[in-house]
Amino acid sequence: MALLETVERPSTADALAAARRGPRRRRRVVVVTLLVLLVALVVVRALLGDYRVSLPDAVRILGGEQIPGASFVLMESTLPRAVMGVLAGAAFGAAGSAFQVMLRNPIASPDVLGVTLGASAGAVLAVVAFGVRGAPVTLAALAGAVLAAVVILSQAGGGGGATGRMVLVGVALAAGLSALVQWLLVRASTYQAQDALVWLSGSLNTVTWTDIARLLVLDALLLPLLLAMAGRLPVLGLGDDLAAGLGVRVTRLRVGVTVLVVGLVAAATALVGPVAFVGFLSGPIARRLTPGRPAVGVAALVGAVVVVAADYAAAYAIPGTALPVGLVTGLLGAPVLLWMLRSRPTPEGR
Repeated sequence: MALLETVERPSTADALAAARRGPRRRRRVVVVTLLVLLVALVVVRALLGDYRVSLPDAVRILGGEQIPGASFVLMESTLPRAVMGVLAGAAFGAAGSAFQVMLRNPIASPDVLGVTLGASAGAVLAVVAFGVRGAPVTLAALAGAVLAAVVILSQAGGGGGATGRMVLVGVALAAGLSALVQWLLVRASTYQAQDALVWLSGSLNTVTWTDIARLLVLDALLLPLLLAMAGRLPVLGLGDDLAAGLGVRVTRLRVGVTVLVVGLVAAATALVGPVAFVGFLSGPIARRLTPGRPAVGVAALVGAVVVVAADYAAAYAIPGTALPVGLVTGLLGAPVLLWMLRSRPTPEGR
């Protein structure tokens, strides 16, 4: 009788497997939902503008057929902006989330710690001091971001306080670079200041397929590497000594992640300017959608969704006025951040 009444209990391994299936299922649902939303936003951004292109005409144009008016609008204006919004948003979102996880600080995004401002300062210096345009401005922005990252890493030092020092050095550097940009704008002529301010606001207005190809190559190379390294970042939350004891090469991991983040941020900023708040907010939003493991990949999707949606709103929210996308993300970023601070806090390093 006792044998008949015996109830088979699940093993510990079965219980752990069941506990893991819930977060994995939620992550899959979130990723699929974000992908569907992103595709829908790209279609809306590409087809529904001042000049509307029907879906059958868009398919014919993409197949190589020329339709007067529609071909130019789709291939030279709306579609490039939508594609660049996806690529730049993914770069900003993934980079911001990786920095926040690595430094165990929800405000430690590249735009707060001076990496993005380094690119901005380099571009403004090239425009104001040397009067250059086009590709030299892009190279100057890349050089500025790299130099800012080198300063942060060189002053951070080693040991358990390295991440804290990186945050402090980054904040101080951002303040100094912001003052430098303002000084350059004050000394600039009216036309130079206008060019610099358009670039500083963050805009997709002048993107080309050549720019898209460059950022696509960099995203395809750097994003997979960043996703592969992101899985080891939470170990840094245990402290450098314990992380090293677990087999993690702390300095190499920190430098490697920083290099990848700088590459993504510098490339995107050099082409579209510093789109405000995308890197800052994508990580916290992604962690709320998929709590638990690092959400760098989800943050990349969130960043792409935010930039494409903001660019559409910037173009058509005010009739007759095309706003820079960075202005819209900046206006939306502050209230979203306040809402996040008032709601349930997100654990650090998750």
